[in-house]
Amino acid sequence: MAAMTDVDGIEWRVSPGLTAYDAALATMEARAAAVLAGEARELIWLLEHPPIYTAGTSASDADLIDPRFPVVATGRGGKHTYHGPGQRIVYMVLDLNRRGRDVRCFVHAVEGWAIAALAEYGIAAFRAEGRVGIWTRDGGSEAKIGAIGVRVRRWITLHGMAVNVAPDLNHFNGIVPCGLAEYPVTSLAALGRDPALATFDDALALTVPAFLSSLSCTAEGPGLENEA
Repeated sequence: MAAMTDVDGIEWRVSPGLTAYDAALATMEARAAAVLAGEARELIWLLEHPPIYTAGTSASDADLIDPRFPVVATGRGGKHTYHGPGQRIVYMVLDLNRRGRDVRCFVHAVEGWAIAALAEYGIAAFRAEGRVGIWTRDGGSEAKIGAIGVRVRRWITLHGMAVNVAPDLNHFNGIVPCGLAEYPVTSLAALGRDPALATFDDALALTVPAFLSSLSCTAEGPGLENEA
């Protein structure tokens, strides 16, 4: 059973085991409709998926090298990405009507949340201009440790971010992650950090107040943002 608590009036849900992607998507869609209608609280949902490749709205078939896992088209922005055990998925159903109608600000804030959580491990993660993803250094080379892919519909957010805690990094070899063939992926485990998801969840919980505070934007942006 999922562990639930409350953060700033938002339901904080942690689901054990693996949650099927289609079931998670249906839950998000239903919750977004309920939040828009004023019938439910916002949601931050931490979970894992079984191995799967998802294709965003700008995905190219050329980036699908070896479809060894199911490939699912999804409404989020971006290209192909991998989800699987050992990767912390954070889905966010948040109401930007009350938190700030600025999609670019929202994406920037999500990136900042991932970077702050990784800093709790002593990992210097960063954004790279012109390159999607959350990045760090692994053996001197830049490597991707997290992905962000969101969709905003009527100013309610869906999808969110994925951070590589301890996934099987070989599973990324079936795709060109986010269309960036020249850069590897890495994980907390590969960098010698604690591979327990619960430990990373603690880092997320510690840094979520600053993330929520950073959503207080006023300028309007577009209704859909690509994966980052």
